[in-house]
Amino acid sequence: MFIQTEVTPNPATLKFLPGRVVVEIGTEEFSTMEEAEARSPLAAKLMAIPDVSGVFFGYDFVTVTKRAAEWQHLKPAILASLMEHFMSGEPVMAGAGAPAASGGEEFFEASDEKTVATIKELLETRVRPAVAQDGGDITFRGFKDGTVYLNMRGACAGCPSSTATLKHGIQNLLRHFVPEVQSVEAVEAA
Repeated sequence: MFIQTEVTPNPATLKFLPGRVVVEIGTEEFSTMEEAEARSPLAAKLMAIPDVSGVFFGYDFVTVTKRAAEWQHLKPAILASLMEHFMSGEPVMAGAGAPAASGGEEFFEASDEKTVATIKELLETRVRPAVAQDGGDITFRGFKDGTVYLNMRGACAGCPSSTATLKHGIQNLLRHFVPEVQSVEAVEAA
């Protein structure tokens, strides 16, 4: 088994490509050992590595976020855990009874439903594929008074260039296609 490693715009996060599907639908994020142990054997193995502070699963990738350690010290342990897990045939996620914690309810006025549908389509078709290339994800949280609220996950969370991505990339894209959008803000998951 060969696992590729890619840098992300976030220096605290590396992207690992195991050459197989990690999660079939959606994404999964883990920021505590308790969360990982309850929902994913693989995330629990990775979170047990000293200085690992977060794990994120995309369709065909895993991103790992570190605290202070250097990647040259962490990478061998991460690669070994990934290889051991995928070679064992053990599932990535625990049974269906362990869903991800909800990011909270979306919020927007009923009169904005058409605008929100357009925003979500643009995020799904143009933004999310691009940020997945960098090991992250961006999800819609709400729309109010011309402001779109987005949740940044994986490599996007805490990335030094996330503000530029949000303000210059996503905001400009949405304002171009959806005149009702005035600004874009990042929010934490509820």
